[in-house]
Amino acid sequence: MQLQHSMSEAISKRYFQEIDSMNEYEGVEEFFTLETKLLFEVYHLEAPKAKKTIHEIIDLLTVRFGKKVIKIVRSYFKTLSSIVARKLLDNQVPAKKAFAFNVACVDMIDNHMRDAEFLQFADDLVDFFVNFIADRKQPMFRHQTVNKVIVYINDELEQNLTVESIAAHFKISTSHLSRIFREHVGITLVEYLNVRRVEESQYYLRHTNKSITSISAQFHFCNQSYFTRIFKKYTGVTPKHFRDELHHEFYRFEINEETYNQL
Repeated sequence: MQLQHSMSEAISKRYFQEIDSMNEYEGVEEFFTLETKLLFEVYHLEAPKAKKTIHEIIDLLTVRFGKKVIKIVRSYFKTLSSIVARKLLDNQVPAKKAFAFNVACVDMIDNHMRDAEFLQFADDLVDFFVNFIADRKQPMFRHQTVNKVIVYINDELEQNLTVESIAAHFKISTSHLSRIFREHVGITLVEYLNVRRVEESQYYLRHTNKSITSISAQFHFCNQSYFTRIFKKYTGVTPKHFRDELHHEFYRFEINEETYNQL
């Protein structure tokens, strides 16, 4: 009890010290304005704008904290990750996915953020936010079953999903499911499963030390050779090349506009 009281006193004392030195916080309104702008850009998948804004936030923090800025930025990135995770939860992302997202972000910050490259890391973090949110935005196809199938795939991607198991889950025939999916998405369901697995595997290749064989098994490719072939088909490079050469951007599947407009 005494320890709790002492901690409370220490926090209160620190708070009033900060209040007394408020002149040092010139521009704090701009900080929160920029943060609001950053979150809007992230949620609306505007990665280039979000990267520019997060650099402006870092510039403000640099002016305020000087040599301590890297420590402060590291802490801020964790706070930002928690804010985004709660937004995901508000948007009906399953709690386990939102929590795993937050844990993954903190792990990246603790173990992969190098002090000398923290600005590049800021860009990578924005890409991670945007790609994760894009993967889990509610699909807007005209066929509700197709929308539900896409959400189901996104939530259960690390399960051993097949056309047969998905059809059984939705209590429809495999032929009907295959037909409506191809009509509305523009690619087959098998192709879409591979696309999503490739998209997700990129995060593990870039931001973890898991072996390529382990990542291949995690996403239920029959073997590493097949994983490599499918990965290269969509990204243009092998998993090892993608991991080793950090300049390669993340691959994202985009719906053909002409196909979409014909729906």
